[in-house]
Amino acid sequence: MDFKYNVLIVDDVVDNIQMAMNILKEENYNLTFALSGEEALTLLEQNDFDIILLDIMMPGMDGYEVCQKIKKIDKYLNVPIVFLTAKTDIDSITKGFSLGAVDYLIKPFHAEELLARVKTQLELYRSKLVLEEHNLSLEAKVKYERKRILHEMEEGQKEIIYMLTEMIEGRSQETGEHVKRVALMSKLLAEYHPSLTTEDATNIFHAAPMHDIGKVSIPDNILQKADALTKEEFEVMKTHTTAAHKFLKSSKRKIMQSADIIAMQHHEKWDGTGYPKGLTGDEIHLYGRIVSIIDVFDALTHERYYKEAWEIDRSIEYMKKHAGTHFDPQLIDIFMEHQNEFIAIVQS
Repeated sequence: MDFKYNVLIVDDVVDNIQMAMNILKEENYNLTFALSGEEALTLLEQNDFDIILLDIMMPGMDGYEVCQKIKKIDKYLNVPIVFLTAKTDIDSITKGFSLGAVDYLIKPFHAEELLARVKTQLELYRSKLVLEEHNLSLEAKVKYERKRILHEMEEGQKEIIYMLTEMIEGRSQETGEHVKRVALMSKLLAEYHPSLTTEDATNIFHAAPMHDIGKVSIPDNILQKADALTKEEFEVMKTHTTAAHKFLKSSKRKIMQSADIIAMQHHEKWDGTGYPKGLTGDEIHLYGRIVSIIDVFDALTHERYYKEAWEIDRSIEYMKKHAGTHFDPQLIDIFMEHQNEFIAIVQS
């Protein structure tokens, strides 16, 4: 035997305990005994047993009550309890099974029967432990594989996002640094917002670079025009928000769903004068409101083919001035409180 099973014998009669121990020592078990239910419970708390042989008729706390208390101890929930009893009526035996016992032995018991019953219950218990360990190991492997696959899928999404955004930025003659700065600053603003979680900030970081993905549908003569757009051309330009929505709306992935919201709503304005739907205030998703602020601030502070870069102070004043009209005023307050961090990013 690779290891010894720990057996607890509980009986108020010393002779009964001695008889059981003399028989069971043939199997080289670690044998412990208790002369009362109270003593047994103390031993159970202090030690680990693999099987409990429990007398029913004992003074004070009888075997039924002891069994009930044992089953309330987590580590003994599945440990086999075998009743030792002189009672052979069906009600007594049924009661024992209903309380959690797995078997019973009628006193006086025969050596072969005691050895066989104990061995059988220990083997069943051991097999159950092995099976549970195997199932836990299998469950851990399944969880690991699921996590690995989800991670690979998320990484694949991120790679696709950056490939697409680089293509769009190239078409619109803007550098890829713009989307990187927008991602960093959007995440920063999300982290400071009291109602957003770390998961929200991460989603925004990966989704924000797709805010202008819909520009893939805009003709070059409009997208790359150096002069001011005509009214008709601007109407075409505005469709990049709805084009993005058509492209992203079917995805079930969090990052793509976040990208859909941002691409669709980052040109909405707090006062309802934005596009494409003219949403107002809290009707605009918080993700969209965040990227709206960051996209404008980054655009103001950097040169574009149709404009010169603005100075930082002028850009900051613009953001303040348009709080409550273009921008969510609470977000602007947060932005202003931490403006040095955002300035550091646009100047990097």
